[in-house]
Amino acid sequence: MAGSSHGHTPAAWTGVIIAFIGFCVSGAFTVMAQPVGFWAGLVVVALGGIVGWIMRSMGLGMPKAYTAPVRVVASATPEPVGAQS
Repeated sequence: MAGSSHGHTPAAWTGVIIAFIGFCVSGAFTVMAQPVGFWAGLVVVALGGIVGWIMRSMGLGMPKAYTAPVRVVASATPEPVGAQS
């Protein structure tokens, strides 16, 4: 997956970092038994997705026409019928 440049864009990094912060906030408030803080953390997670989507639409993500390079692998061919060792 690393060879296909999957997610190596400012939009992806920003969205994931915001979502990660939201997960940390939500987890901390879960341990403290504070439901309002938990839901606020989940709102931050959703905000990360929205920010990533907006940045992608602004041109900071992968273009839709991008295709990963195709690796050509030589396939094995059967030996001729009359070949004997």
